[in-house]
Amino acid sequence: QVQLMESGGGLVQPGGSLRLSCAASGFTFSINDMRWYRQAPGKERELVALITSGGTKNYADSVRGRFTISRDNAKSTMYLQMNSLKPEDTAVYYCNRFILGRDYWGQGTQVTVSS
Repeated sequence: QVQLMESGGGLVQPGGSLRLSCAASGFTFSINDMRWYRQAPGKERELVALITSGGTKNYADSVRGRFTISRDNAKSTMYLQMNSLKPEDTAVYYCNRFILGRDYWGQGTQVTVSS
């Protein structure tokens, strides 16, 4: 059974940092591309960052240069280091695995950037 569990969200002031984690189980993590998405209130879910099984990384324009995606295959865990956070980064952040036409999602972790 595929499980994805996010953690690390919270309340942070503008300019601050957070590191999100996504613990995966139920599949061979190391051979899967993985993604971080986010959804702000009243907005559609958007792709934030992607890391391939080979370690190639891609970012949304809105976070490039501030966020860093990474993975530890030995721990079956993906990370999102978020620096220089802005109020517009406020959202629920989800990790995602997409394979054979199906999306798998975690429960999400809330990130709130506010003074």
